[in-house]
Amino acid sequence: MTLEPFVLPVAGTRVAGLRSTPTAGTRVLALHGWLDNAASFVPLAAALPGLDLVAIDLPGHGHSSHMPPGTQYNTPGAICHVLDVADALGWERFTLLGHSMGAGIASLTAAAAPERVERLIAIEALGGLRGPEDETAQRLREHVRAVRALPSKRLRVFSDLAAPVRARMMANQLSEPCARLLVERGVMPVEGGYSWCSDQRLMLPTAMRLSEAQIDDLLAAIECPTQVIYATPAQSYYPEPLRSERIKLLRDGRLDVFPGTHHLHMEHPALVADVITRFLAG
Repeated sequence: MTLEPFVLPVAGTRVAGLRSTPTAGTRVLALHGWLDNAASFVPLAAALPGLDLVAIDLPGHGHSSHMPPGTQYNTPGAICHVLDVADALGWERFTLLGHSMGAGIASLTAAAAPERVERLIAIEALGGLRGPEDETAQRLREHVRAVRALPSKRLRVFSDLAAPVRARMMANQLSEPCARLLVERGVMPVEGGYSWCSDQRLMLPTAMRLSEAQIDDLLAAIECPTQVIYATPAQSYYPEPLRSERIKLLRDGRLDVFPGTHHLHMEHPALVADVITRFLAG
């Protein structure tokens, strides 16, 4: 299955992404990770025929609109955006597929709107990153300082795509073809070459994070069948046994773990697609 570009007006904004040819198959809305874009799902889509798959560029990423000046990127806003996109597609019930940050948003959307999400597939995250309570003031201070310093920041310009491709390969342990997929959709032409087209505000320190107890409560509220897929070894910011303990909170959850890196769904799409296919058929 191949994905084709599309643009959808949603709540006064431009939502761009990649979509399969609409079919009568399972409706799947795919959400990518932080600083990635819809191209994250291109390798996986090729191994998932028959789905009505829509992979969006989340706000501030890829070809989608940035948030308006003076507004913030936050989890409640992301959840409402996902539901607005589903409304614009005419989807009352649908499956959510997320990777990393997108898996965090997808799982919290399933908790917040159980009447809309019929199944959840979470790759390399579940519930979002925690924030220890004793770091709350320091985190807020860092966020405010960074916001106020942002106007003085300047976009980095690359003379060609080789440097950003290498940067993504090193930062995320990506192969060159997978890194290039993300980079080609993640840059824009500017004077002197190319620059990242993602909103600089996405790089700001998060102002507030949920505590582990709050995340536990949200995961326990997910009503739909949930398939979680992790790569091993675990990422340092989402370690064991924390990530496996979260699975136990799900009412109807299952877990598959495979050797690989964080972008498991891009580097080993057939493996991940087999798990997803069996889950959707179950």
